[in-house]
Amino acid sequence: MKSRHTNVPAIAAAKAGFSTATAYRIEADPRLPSQKYKPRGRRRPDPLASVWEGEIVPMLQAAPGIRVVAIFEEICRRHPQLATGVRRTLERRIAQWRALHGPSRDVMFRQEHPPGRMGLSDFTDMAELGVTIAGEPLAHRLYHFRLAFSGFQHAHVVLGGESFVALAEGLQNALWALGGVPQQHRSDSLSAAFRNLAREAKDDLTRRYEELCVHYGMTPSRNNPGVAHENGAIESAHGHLKKVLGDELLLRGSRDFADLAAYRRFIDEAVGRRNARNRKGIEVERAALKPLPVRRTADYEDVRVVVTSSGGFILRRVFYSVPSRLIGHRLNVHLYDDRLDCFLGATQILTLRRGRPPQGSNKRGHVVDYRHVIHALRKKPMALLNLVYRDQLFPRRAYARAFEVLLARESEKHACRTMVGLLALAHDRACEAELADAIDAALDTGGLPDLDALHERFKPECVAIPDVAVALVPLSTYDELVVVRAPSTTLDMTFDTTPDSILEAKCGTYDTTADATLGVTFDTMLDASRGVTLDTTSTLVRDGGVA
Repeated sequence: MKSRHTNVPAIAAAKAGFSTATAYRIEADPRLPSQKYKPRGRRRPDPLASVWEGEIVPMLQAAPGIRVVAIFEEICRRHPQLATGVRRTLERRIAQWRALHGPSRDVMFRQEHPPGRMGLSDFTDMAELGVTIAGEPLAHRLYHFRLAFSGFQHAHVVLGGESFVALAEGLQNALWALGGVPQQHRSDSLSAAFRNLAREAKDDLTRRYEELCVHYGMTPSRNNPGVAHENGAIESAHGHLKKVLGDELLLRGSRDFADLAAYRRFIDEAVGRRNARNRKGIEVERAALKPLPVRRTADYEDVRVVVTSSGGFILRRVFYSVPSRLIGHRLNVHLYDDRLDCFLGATQILTLRRGRPPQGSNKRGHVVDYRHVIHALRKKPMALLNLVYRDQLFPRRAYARAFEVLLARESEKHACRTMVGLLALAHDRACEAELADAIDAALDTGGLPDLDALHERFKPECVAIPDVAVALVPLSTYDELVVVRAPSTTLDMTFDTTPDSILEAKCGTYDTTADATLGVTFDTMLDASRGVTLDTTSTLVRDGGVA
C-alpha cells in the first residue's frame, strides 16, 4: 500500500508481488477478505426442520445425557419417511445445540503432588492379556500401587477378586519394596470388596483398612464411588502398564508360564525396568517418605473351621481336604489371597492352595490332595466312582485320562480298583510325575495301564546289606581295670568299724581287716546263708589310680 501512494496500481502491484488484476480489485474494495465473508446459506431444504424444535429439543432438555443414536432411532420410528442419511446431520446439530444450550459439564482440576505425599492403590483385570499357566488360562487381577510424584510402581498378582486381604498384602509388599511410607493412601473405596456384604461385614472391613493405615502412619482417603478420574494418577497408569506387559509378552514369544511363580517374576521384572527409568525422581521422593514401622501387620483373615468326617472343611464355598487324623479338630486358618495356612493351636500343620467356587454356579469348589484320602480309598475303592470331587482328586491329566479309558473298556469295579491302585503307587513310591508319563505312554499306544507291571517298574531297588565285622575285646582286658596300683603317697585314714547290727542280721557276720601298707580299711561281709564272701573294699588314692 505504500507503493500505491506514489505509483500507479500496475507498478505498485509489481513491487508488492501480485497481479495487476488483484491490485485493481483491492482498489475497488479495500476490505480484508475476513471482513467480506458472508455466511453460507442452505443449498437444500433442512430435513430436520419439521421435528427439531417440536420433538428433538424437548428430548434434549428432558434427558440431557441421552445418546444421539437413541434420538435418531426414536425420530425414525415416529417419522418413517426420514432418510437414514440424516443421522450425521442430526449428530452435528445436537453437538452444536449442546455447546450453546446444554448443561454445564464437570471440570478436571489438575493437582500438584509434592514428594512423599500421595500413594494410590487400585485393581485392574488382566484377562485381555491371555496369560496361561501350564496351558491353563489364568483368571487374575493385578494390584497396582503408584506414587503420584515420582511414578514408582509395584504390581502384585491377585488370583481372587478385590478384597481387603489382597489390598493389605499388595500394599505392604509395595511399601517394603519402596523402603518408606507416603503421608496419604488413596483407594477406590474397594467397591468390589464391599459388594453383597452385610452392614457389619462392611464396617469390619472399613475398620481393618483404617487400622492398616494407622499401623503405617498413613492418612486413608477414597475417591467418590463411580468417579474414576479422581483416582486418575493410578487409573491412567493401568492402561500404560497393560500395554507394556503386552509388548513384553510379544517379545517373549509365548504367553504361557511354567507356574505362577514364573509369571510373578515376569511382572516384577517388567515393573522394575519402568522404575529404573524413574530412578532419579524415586530417589527424590524416597528422601521425603516416612520410615517404615518395625514389622508388618497381618495381611490375612483369621478364620476358625472344624474338620468334618469327610476329611476336610468348607470355607467360602470351597472344600479343602486335610489329613484324616485331624477329623473332629478345630483349626485356625490364616486366609491369604493365594493360600491357607492351617494351625492346630499355635502349631502350623500345613499350607493349602486357596480355591475359588465356580463362577455363576451355586456349586462348591474343591481343593483336594489324594495323599490325604488314599489310605481310605484303598479300603473302599468303589467310592471313587461317584465321588463328588473325583475330577479334582487326580493330580495330573494322565490319571483322569486313564480312569476315563478304564471306565470305557472295563467294568466299574475293575476301573476303580485299578485307579486307586495307581494313586496308591504314586503315593507310596513318590513317583507321581514318572508314573503319569508311563500311563500316558501306555494310553498313547492304545493299551491300558498294567498295575502289576507298574508295581514292578517302580518297586524300590534292592540294596545288599553290608557285612559289618565287629571285633570283640577279650574279657581278660577288663580284668586289668580292677587291678589296684599302689599310690606314691600313703594315706593314713581312720574308719568307723563298729558292727552294724541291722546289716549283720540281713547279711551275716561283718568282719573288718586293715591294710597297713595303704592305710585303708577293707570291710568284708560274710554271707552265712550263701557261704560267699562279699568284698566291699574302699580304696582312696591321692596320686595313683586304677589300671
